[in-house]
Amino acid sequence: MQYNHQEIEKKWQKYWADQGTFKAENDSDKPKYYVLDMFPYPSGAGLHVGHPLGYIASDIYARYKRHKGFNVLHPQGYDSFGLPAEQYAIQTGQHPAITTETNIKTYRRQLDNIGFSFDWSREVRTSNPEYYKWTQWIFIQLFNSWYNKDTDKAEDISTLVAKFEVEGNATINAVADEDITIFSAEEWKSFSDKEQQEILLQYRLTFLSDTEVNWCPALGTVLANDEIVNGVSERGGHPVVRKKMTQWSMRISAYAQRLLDGLQNIDWPQPLKDSQTNWIGRSQGAMVSFDVDGHDAKIDVFTTRPDTIFGVSFMTLAPEHELVSRIVTDEQRKAVEEYIEATAKRSERDRMADVKTISGVFTGAYALHPFTGKQVPIWIGDYVLASYGTGAVMAVPCGDQRDYDFAKHFGLEIPNIFANVDISEKANDAKDGIKLANSDFLDGLNYKKGMKTVIYELEKRGFGYGKINYRLRDAVFSRQRYWGEPFPVYYKDGMPQMIDAKHLPIVLPEVEKYLPTEDGKPPLGNAEVWAWCTETNSVVNNEKINHTSVFPLELNTMPGWAGSSWYFNRYMDSNNEGEFVSKEAVDYWKEVDLYVGGSEHATGHLLYARFWQKFLFDRGFLPVDEFAKKLINQGMILGTSAFVYRVFLETFRTGSQKARSEYPIFVSKNLLEDKPKLIELILNSMNNKFDDVKVEIVGEPNLFITPIHADVSLVNSSDELDVEAFKKHPLNVDFKDAEFILEDGKYIVGREVEKMSKSKYNVVNPDLICEEYGADSLRLFEMFLGPLEQTKPWKTSGISGVYSFLKKLWKLFTDENGINVSDAEPTKDELKTLHKTIKKVEEDIENFSFNTSVSTFMIAVNELTALKCNKRAILEPLLVLISPYAPHIAEELWSQLGHNESIATVAFPKFEEKHLVESSKNYPVSFNGKMRFTLELPLDLSKEEIEKVVMEHEKTQQQLQGREPKKVIIVPGKIINIVG
Repeated sequence: MQYNHQEIEKKWQKYWADQGTFKAENDSDKPKYYVLDMFPYPSGAGLHVGHPLGYIASDIYARYKRHKGFNVLHPQGYDSFGLPAEQYAIQTGQHPAITTETNIKTYRRQLDNIGFSFDWSREVRTSNPEYYKWTQWIFIQLFNSWYNKDTDKAEDISTLVAKFEVEGNATINAVADEDITIFSAEEWKSFSDKEQQEILLQYRLTFLSDTEVNWCPALGTVLANDEIVNGVSERGGHPVVRKKMTQWSMRISAYAQRLLDGLQNIDWPQPLKDSQTNWIGRSQGAMVSFDVDGHDAKIDVFTTRPDTIFGVSFMTLAPEHELVSRIVTDEQRKAVEEYIEATAKRSERDRMADVKTISGVFTGAYALHPFTGKQVPIWIGDYVLASYGTGAVMAVPCGDQRDYDFAKHFGLEIPNIFANVDISEKANDAKDGIKLANSDFLDGLNYKKGMKTVIYELEKRGFGYGKINYRLRDAVFSRQRYWGEPFPVYYKDGMPQMIDAKHLPIVLPEVEKYLPTEDGKPPLGNAEVWAWCTETNSVVNNEKINHTSVFPLELNTMPGWAGSSWYFNRYMDSNNEGEFVSKEAVDYWKEVDLYVGGSEHATGHLLYARFWQKFLFDRGFLPVDEFAKKLINQGMILGTSAFVYRVFLETFRTGSQKARSEYPIFVSKNLLEDKPKLIELILNSMNNKFDDVKVEIVGEPNLFITPIHADVSLVNSSDELDVEAFKKHPLNVDFKDAEFILEDGKYIVGREVEKMSKSKYNVVNPDLICEEYGADSLRLFEMFLGPLEQTKPWKTSGISGVYSFLKKLWKLFTDENGINVSDAEPTKDELKTLHKTIKKVEEDIENFSFNTSVSTFMIAVNELTALKCNKRAILEPLLVLISPYAPHIAEELWSQLGHNESIATVAFPKFEEKHLVESSKNYPVSFNGKMRFTLELPLDLSKEEIEKVVMEHEKTQQQLQGREPKKVIIVPGKIINIVG
């Protein structure tokens, strides 16, 4: 009976789907286990073999937990809103919903081909109105909440209003805007409805504000920092500028400390925790106010080293700082404005990373030192960010490298921080009797004492106060895109109003164009039916807007991270139409037990998801405040790229000017090493091409070699390029008439291991692997490549070894007539092989060491093959062990063995130590220290009994030849040595 992987895999994939084999129940007597993969975005390119790595690992663990008796939730869905689908819609005019649906079908087919144990009955898609209805609902809850520092949690906004009505806001301890005006209870009651709403916006957890954003004119949208690479958009490589816009934001900063503290309670990779810790950026120091000379203005600065305040010799503001336009002098205005315009073209990430470039402009204004009253020049520089701290730096060039470089570059004063500062007459009542005139507290070895003193003096004089600061900024939540969740918001008298939750979802409207409007409004500005009627509680035609009963709806959409910040909770109860998740479901599943995904999401998705989880926990909607107990970052599978080499040679053609070669020439890799020979080959090629004129070199030859990616599908295992196929490839239309200089009649490509990516033409389609070798081979091979967390290269040729292993496994159970399994009792050696395999595989799975499990399977099959084992008592448990890794072949053989139920829920074999305990020892028998033969003896023999057996053995007699030994050395269980 032959192993036909194609037939077997299709059969069992259909069986699992028809039987709902992996459907999880919300009400079960079994213990629960929730395994989750990070949300995939269904791109048009589909999956390549690098994508399933984490999915295979999580699937193995999910299947293992089912074998161990758990009710396993292992769902899957799609993060289906996003910029790529919108950009494709702009280019082709095709609705993003259509391309998204097409892409999802491709993903689903590919995922099913690999045999994952997903519970597809719980599938969610963020672009489905039934899903984003609840994203809109969460947004409304955030809008209707504030953060109470006294209780250290989010509360309903009604509790804040109640406080205002009784006591005003003077004693309110909340996370809010910094420029809050103090009012009494009586004043609150006297405010108009609009005034009250404006005040509440300063406290709400989601709010409108003028915010510096990354604006991409070409894409017509705001981009997050992680969507920008080297100053241009990751998608399309378009320029990005800093721009101030009115945006929805979320007060994630309210949760900064809790987000830090929570990292101690979750089993996540330490590098990921470190990334989040650094991103949150907790620092302790002081807020210091500097008066601006000649202006009614102050510059607030946060510093972690207030003890260095006497080393301040200038101040640097971010170019976007709101005070710049107010304080700049007429003489400096032109230079400042030009600098601001240039800086706007650089992303914050670039500015943070650039430690070498020194640039800045003097504003012409001065601040006053809070202690000495000395004038301090105010500069602007792009190394200061408006979104970090206060957007201002008190520059201490003798204590900070960037400040020093800046001062050195512009010739600014660099004072000695340790010089005595005589303000003792102002400091006689300093705390603990420490006087600022005594410079010892400024010593770096005693800086904490100095900080304590300076903060005390700042607070006493009204110049500042001690403060804990966080790098974490409130998250911009608006996107000027079409393909995203609509906000459940309409505007009345310019103020945002939430649509009642019972009228959700507010469904994305049809638009004719997916670009911003001609007057710069977001794409939803193109919608003709996008107004809210408060009488019918429905979306109506814009022509009906009257600002009394029909109002304009929000034109922005939510960012991509909105739907992915809570999807793990929806999976618990994905078909619930009445609530985002029922109390019964969330109380049962609680949180994700194992979350698997890429480390690139450390400070994006994972931080936002933890924020939303904590908020929903505060409001009583969830029972836990961390959504995933354990997280594993799988490594990356690298592709082996192929390169062709285009050459350019500066030449002279008779009757023309000097020029580079005027048609594409590609040279085989190994011909590039000999430069003189290469130049001769290129000249010959060009002279053959241009037979009407002579091509010569003028002066020193300038040779340029440019590597270009070639599609790996056009290259064979010997690195030979199919030249004609390359010329005909749709991506190479410019090279259809190119000249290829070959070596021995072949074009040899260069090879390089790099990230597997469609843009590098080095992707391997898993469909092709499954077709030729089978999904079980793909699953085993990806695990066999190396430890899950490590990055490793893909080499298709290696999969044949795994495929051979599966065929060898098949032969253990079958012969030419079909299944050939015996019910005879297994031997001691067979039991030993089985139980050492059980022990190792269980340890490996629990430790996520899947690569060593595959090696263990190979060893076990080799040993059982050598033993000619066909015992049911051995082979059935072996199948259960291997089924999480290679489920299709396991299901087929299980069925062939006469079982009617799926192998998926069969109990995991139990390891029995007794089968690994040795009852005998194969002793090496030595004569005068040289081993002559071996002897298998029971381990329970005494020293005397061992000696008797050895001395009577015929081989001993042959060695001694009648002589009496001088000594017989026996260590039971170890050695036998006869000294003659």
